[in-house]
Amino acid sequence: MDAKLSVVVQHHCHLSPLCHPPHKHRSDHSPSPCVVAVLSRSPDKSVELSGTMASRTVYKDNWFDRAAINHLSQRLQETTGLRSRKSGYDGLVEAAGVAYRKFNSSQQQDLIIQTLEKAFPRPILSAIRALLPQSKFAREFFAVFTTIFFAWLVGPCEVRESEFDGTKEKNVVHIKKCRFLEGTNCVGMCTNLCKMSSQEFIKDSLGMPLNMVPNFDDMSCDMTFGQEPPLVINDPAFVQPCYKICKENKKNHKNCTSQ
Repeated sequence: MDAKLSVVVQHHCHLSPLCHPPHKHRSDHSPSPCVVAVLSRSPDKSVELSGTMASRTVYKDNWFDRAAINHLSQRLQETTGLRSRKSGYDGLVEAAGVAYRKFNSSQQQDLIIQTLEKAFPRPILSAIRALLPQSKFAREFFAVFTTIFFAWLVGPCEVRESEFDGTKEKNVVHIKKCRFLEGTNCVGMCTNLCKMSSQEFIKDSLGMPLNMVPNFDDMSCDMTFGQEPPLVINDPAFVQPCYKICKENKKNHKNCTSQ
């Protein structure tokens, strides 16, 4: 498939963080004109998932999972002022979907960061940051902690090795099939409501760089603690075409970086 670099002027950009780079506590959330360098694909700008959506993963949430899901969903609804009619993980996905359609990319990332600050109190995070300054132990600790306590959010995951400063460390969380991405079927919701916001929140609150690399073909994702993410303009996640299967958010797809 041929690909070429093109420049597009977008006056109401809802997806590209190139227009609204992550920055907390913005006073002006109104969309503004911007010039975006994008990778255009021909002739089709959407991708068909090869079998990944044929069978939807069924989760059997325990009491802890349900409590954590409802807690995050309620904090998101409080922050956005939007209400979901559903409960459980479906309610979280619905609330995220409404926020995605209602707000631009800059607002989306700000709102998710505010939601995470409500869900995880700052004093606790500050204490963790003081106890765990950046080190091999801290990076590996965060990786193990994520696999144990956040599987309810992202699905089954495991710790993997990577090379850090010339040595091997177990600082990577491999998410086998992201629950949030599968639930939303939306590249834009993954990048704005999860990847960008999580990277900024964890770096700011815990002092730990994080690079999230989603694989939109099989819905897996690698979270590498201690690794700085690339600039958005160099990040492969932002030249990914939209899924054909995504219908609910189709209106927003005209503003994807892949368009």
